[in-house]
Amino acid sequence: MARMTLEQIRASQPRADLAKVAATSEADIAKHMREDGEDPNAALGPWIEEVPPAQIREQIGMTQVEFAKTLRIPVATLRNWEQGRVRIDPAARALFRILSRDPQHALKALGADRKAG
Repeated sequence: MARMTLEQIRASQPRADLAKVAATSEADIAKHMREDGEDPNAALGPWIEEVPPAQIREQIGMTQVEFAKTLRIPVATLRNWEQGRVRIDPAARALFRILSRDPQHALKALGADRKAG
C-alpha cells in the first residue's frame, strides 16, 4: 500500500457507501447475523479493558527498543501499536493484559533480563 499525504486522504472518496450504511436497519443487521450463524439476541460477551502498550512499557520502565526486544517483535510494530496506526492483534492484547496485571512474572516468563519497576 502506497503512503498518502493528509491532503491526498482528504481529497479521496470514502470507500464505504454511506447511503447504503444509512439505509441499513436493525432488522437487516439481525438478518445478516442469523445468516452468519450468530444469535442477534445473545448477550454481549464480557468487556475486556485494553491497556495501551505505551502505558505498560512506561510502567515497567523500558524504552521502546527494550520492550520490543523483550516481546521479540520489531520496534516498528510496537511504534505502530503505540501510535494507533495498526490495531493490536488479540494475542498481543492478551499479553499486554498479563503484563499490566503481573509484570514481574510475565517478564520472567518472557526471559527478560530486568525486573518490573
